[in-house]
Amino acid sequence: MRHEEGVSVHGMTNGYQEEGSADPVWCICGMESKMKVLKLFRTLHRTRQCVFQNDHRALEAARQRINEEFKKNKRECSPAKISELLKFGTDVEILLRTSVVQGIHKDSDTLVLQARKDLLLDNIPFCDAPEKQT
Repeated sequence: MRHEEGVSVHGMTNGYQEEGSADPVWCICGMESKMKVLKLFRTLHRTRQCVFQNDHRALEAARQRINEEFKKNKRECSPAKISELLKFGTDVEILLRTSVVQGIHKDSDTLVLQARKDLLLDNIPFCDAPEKQT
């Protein structure tokens, strides 16, 4: 396999863009940063699938937003900015996993909450925790 300037063997650009080419330039510096970005991308999509399970509208909206944010920042080359974006994405993933509750309408006046094992229950303000019965 030949490795030409502008195109890697896997079809992704290597930071150089051929003249007249409309292909995007992936500027993420270093293989380690690329791996972290891809890992975060996959983690966010897995979390989205878990949090919004069976809610097709929310699943699609979250998918579009995740993809949009990653595309918007795909040309970022600054290691400090990449690190900041990775931290923000990780915080979003944690927030989704631990704070978002899915509710399902059963009747006109009934809403059933779907609690997951990762959901934080110790941060409910002004709510006394139920006492365990002995």
